[in-house]
Amino acid sequence: MINIFLIIFSGIIVGRLFRNSRFTKYVGKIISAIIVLLLFFLGMEVGNNEQVMQNFRLIGLDAFVIALAATLGSVLCAWWVYRKFFRRKKEKNA
Repeated sequence: MINIFLIIFSGIIVGRLFRNSRFTKYVGKIISAIIVLLLFFLGMEVGNNEQVMQNFRLIGLDAFVIALAATLGSVLCAWWVYRKFFRRKKEKNA
């Protein structure tokens, strides 16, 4: 775990040192390409794992339920925050 924090911290230092260089305008595109490659290799790893492939229906259903619950929870929380903190401000200004 300490290795991860050291890598992140070294990236912050390098970013601060080279923030005005021409290279930094390509960093976003490079990161996007690396993420695409990581997702591709993750898909390959999942496809090669027999245990995951045999239980794919169950894993997919669980993932769907978790994603649905997380989305619903986020929407409800955002609605509550809007009603609690922002709606009254609009009514007072009207």
